[in-house]
Amino acid sequence: MDRAVESRLSYSDREGHHHTVDLSPTSARVTIGRSPGSDLLLTEDDEVSRLHAVLECVGSHWTILDDGLSRNGTFVNGERLAGRRRLRQGDSIRIGGTKIRYLEFGGALDEATRMGTDMPEVRSLTDTQRAVLTALCRPYKHGAAFANPASNQQIAQELFLSVDAIKTHLRALFAKFGVGDLPQNQKRVSLAERAMRSGIINERDL
Repeated sequence: MDRAVESRLSYSDREGHHHTVDLSPTSARVTIGRSPGSDLLLTEDDEVSRLHAVLECVGSHWTILDDGLSRNGTFVNGERLAGRRRLRQGDSIRIGGTKIRYLEFGGALDEATRMGTDMPEVRSLTDTQRAVLTALCRPYKHGAAFANPASNQQIAQELFLSVDAIKTHLRALFAKFGVGDLPQNQKRVSLAERAMRSGIINERDL
C-alpha cells in the first residue's frame, strides 16, 4: 500500500529567514494574505492583499485559488492564476514579492520524481507535434483543474488532420515525454500534465 502524501509550503521572508507550513487535509483551507487572521501571514510584503489567495484540499489534491481576491495577482510557475489550479510537486508560487515552493512527500513523490526526468525541450518538438500538444491541453485553459484532455477526434478537427495522423503524433509525444509505458488510460492525462507543468505549453498557448 502506498504511503500517504504529505504536502508542505516552503518560503523565505524579506530578511532571508526560511519558513515551512505543513498542509493537512484535516485543515482543508489555508488562507494567504496580510490580514492578521491569515493562515500564512505575509505582513512585510506590501504587494500582498489582505486576503490574497486560498489553498484548498479537493479530494486528495491541493489546489490554489485566486478568483479576483488579490490586487496584484497570484502566479504559478510564472503564469498568472485565473481561478483555481491544482498544485504539483515542485510548483513555484509567487505572491507579491514572496516566492513559495509547493512540496510533496511520500507515496506520490517517487512518481513525480520519475515523471520529472528527461523532459524534452521545445526545440526538440516539430511544429505539428507542438500543435497537437497544444490542442490536447486546450480543455485546461484558465486553470481548469478537473478537465480532460481533448480527444483524438477533437484534435483532428482542430488541426485538419486525420485521426490516424493524430495517433501517430501522440505516440511520438508519449515517447518524448516518457509516458509511453503508462497504462493506456493514463497516457493522455500524464502527457498534458507534463507539458503544462514543464512550461512547454502555457496559458497563452491555449
